[in-house]
Amino acid sequence: MFQTRITKLLGIKYPVILGAMVWLGRAELAAAVSNAGGLGMVTAGSFTSAEELRQEIRKTRELTDKPFAVNVTLMPTRRPLPLEEFIAASIEEGVRIIETSGRSPEPYAEWLREAGVIHLHKAARLRDLKTGARLGAKAVTIVGFEGGGHPGMEDVTSLVRIPLAVDAVKVPVIAAGGFGDGRGLVAALALGAEAVTMATRFMLCKECPMHPGIKEMLRKTRETDTMIVERSINNAARVVKNGLAEEVLAMEAKGAAIEQLYPLLRGSRVRERYASGESGDALFHCGQVVGLAKDIPGAAEIIERTMKEAEQTGERLRGMGLPL
Repeated sequence: MFQTRITKLLGIKYPVILGAMVWLGRAELAAAVSNAGGLGMVTAGSFTSAEELRQEIRKTRELTDKPFAVNVTLMPTRRPLPLEEFIAASIEEGVRIIETSGRSPEPYAEWLREAGVIHLHKAARLRDLKTGARLGAKAVTIVGFEGGGHPGMEDVTSLVRIPLAVDAVKVPVIAAGGFGDGRGLVAALALGAEAVTMATRFMLCKECPMHPGIKEMLRKTRETDTMIVERSINNAARVVKNGLAEEVLAMEAKGAAIEQLYPLLRGSRVRERYASGESGDALFHCGQVVGLAKDIPGAAEIIERTMKEAEQTGERLRGMGLPL
């Protein structure tokens, strides 16, 4: 059931991929998703050095013998990231799947190809997606406006982005932005995608390394309780609507410079709140699909539910006469 070019390419049971999440995409969560039949994702941006990433990769391998990936964001950050060292450590540790995102992977594409890595590339614009495919990515992920984190500046939803992406490239397309259950998975497949990436839904699971207080805050967050900030610096981000997010938006409206905004945007604030449970003064990246997440089960249960619901959705469609 639900075997696609993505499941065959990556060697996974189900077309469900853990989205990259800075500070949260660590070994326990990645391994839990992989063990449940999806593709776990270790997020390199969670670490300050290649050695830290190397140790996390080894820890992930201790927890699962299933495929998992490493995400390396190429997006410019105030916190310098050793991108080449991250990629080198991943290759040296035998990681078979590396996802790039945030910027053109051209400086690294040949290196990844020669290393025999399955290169995935994620983008929010069609032209960037096509660039990734042209440079040799084996599959590409398109991000819709509903997504948490950085869904791009064009405000185009997944419902439109996915078929456009499928028509634009020959490699398999993975859908991201607005996916958190089996109905969404079937919808993505119907639009031509061959897997979905889920990040926000996996924030609300037992293995996610986040304080229970923040998980509870997210559990109560509705689909209308997110907002876009950072447009003024061409880095649009969907976050939970709170006092700090409103303050950032007001500062942007007044023309605040990046130097004025940075103390409020810095990732260390979020990292501290993920650990302490305080939720009022940090920008928590979160997609609109949070409105569908009403509980905090284990990662395996999320995937099990997703696939069961996908099967039930298929049965309902067949009952309507669709030749599935």
